[in-house]
Amino acid sequence: MNCALVTGASRGLGKAIALQLAADHKLHILINYASNKQAAEETLTTIKNAGGSGELLPFNVQYNETVNAALDHWHKEN
Repeated sequence: MNCALVTGASRGLGKAIALQLAADHKLHILINYASNKQAAEETLTTIKNAGGSGELLPFNVQYNETVNAALDHWHKEN
């Protein structure tokens, strides 16, 4: 599975990038967010409604430990 991790994908530029990658490149989008789960879910719904795929991956990019833990967990699950 080809995928892209888009940080800040719940809103603004990050959301626009996530939607474009899903539409143009048919990538599975890892939607990162720090606090706004509802907005992240809306991004995921938009991607899925357009025929794409993705999943939520919450962590705060400011903290290296949380980034590593989230990515390690995701990698083990996939």
